Amino acid sequence: MREFVVEADGGSRGNPGPAGYGAVVVDAATGRTLAEAAEYIGVATNNVAEYRGLLAGLRAARDLDPAAAVHVRMDSKLVVEQMSGRWKIKHPDMKPLAFEASKVFPADRVTYEWIPRERNKHADRLANEAMDAGQRGERWSAPDSTAEPDEARAPAPAPAETVTAGADVRAARSAAAPATGWGPADMGAPATFVLLRHGETPLTPQKRFSGSGGTDPSLSGAGREQAERAGAALARRGTVEAVVASPLARTRETAGIVAARLGLDVSVDDGLRETDFGAWEGLTFGEVRERHREDLDAWLADPEARPTGDGESFAATAVRIAATRDRLVAAYAGRTVLLVSHVTPIKTFVRLALGAPPESLFRMELSAASLSAVAYYADGNASVRLFNDTSHLRA
Repeated sequence: MREFVVEADGGSRGNPGPAGYGAVVVDAATGRTLAEAAEYIGVATNNVAEYRGLLAGLRAARDLDPAAAVHVRMDSKLVVEQMSGRWKIKHPDMKPLAFEASKVFPADRVTYEWIPRERNKHADRLANEAMDAGQRGERWSAPDSTAEPDEARAPAPAPAETVTAGADVRAARSAAAPATGWGPADMGAPATFVLLRHGETPLTPQKRFSGSGGTDPSLSGAGREQAERAGAALARRGTVEAVVASPLARTRETAGIVAARLGLDVSVDDGLRETDFGAWEGLTFGEVRERHREDLDAWLADPEARPTGDGESFAATAVRIAATRDRLVAAYAGRTVLLVSHVTPIKTFVRLALGAPPESLFRMELSAASLSAVAYYADGNASVRLFNDTSHLRA
């Protein structure tokens, strides 16, 4: 069995602020660098960037040899202790990332070790290169060949004390954040996301899968009327200060109708797009069960399972939404912003705020043109204030 060492790091210039990660895969026997990975991830916290680095390093190791054993070294005690199962994962940002990382390799083939920062210089350099590139508006790119011996790194010794990821990681991942009571008066105004699902399309009443990989339908007449009613209700409240929409036609159309009522412009954020349902796009649940029963059963049981045809897993959607949330919370701190999105992203915002498990997505009903709201505070806590409100549609 081949053995790899993964060294990973992440950083944020502001915490949250412009963030990036770096990861390197090394041959444990020779010390030879086999792969490098780095990426600018927009506005995020240090912890999110560190987890993203871990995830990238594990995936790079899997690409080299999915049957290998992996020893992870990081200077983040938080990530090492959480992935080892000694510390509970309380923050909702970390849970989907930890879940993704725990699924890359079987738990009995991954060990974790904390190392001082000065022994993690390679990954740290890559993370800073990625952040520098991102702030220049560029993407980090690896050199032509990374498969060079690293003279400064000796072959990886067997660590004196390492911890193998096991069942405790899953238990830690599902632990809810403790209640902290009312925030202090100097906490400041939260960033409040008013979450509006788009109005009906011709596919909505037929209950067909309609994600980001399908026909991109526009609103129906009923959907446009729903958007008008939502806009009127939001105008009466007078609290929305900005409007951001998914790039899909139905959300941009809904956002345009509402924004006209509010006298605001519409910004578009790709992170708010619906999950890609692959080959299930345009089909009903019953049709999917008839044609792709095994894939559907796997999808219902495992958030990392993808819809037939290489669609997007709910676990991947959660990682995307967590990054989008961090970016928008930083951009709209202390303000109320309307996010016009879709079923899965809105449910995921709510799930992450509650610290609920992935299967909770199947236990929420989210109607067309419904309103939900989540407030995000400076201490990292979130409060769900409204869910699936359709009273404006009955007025």
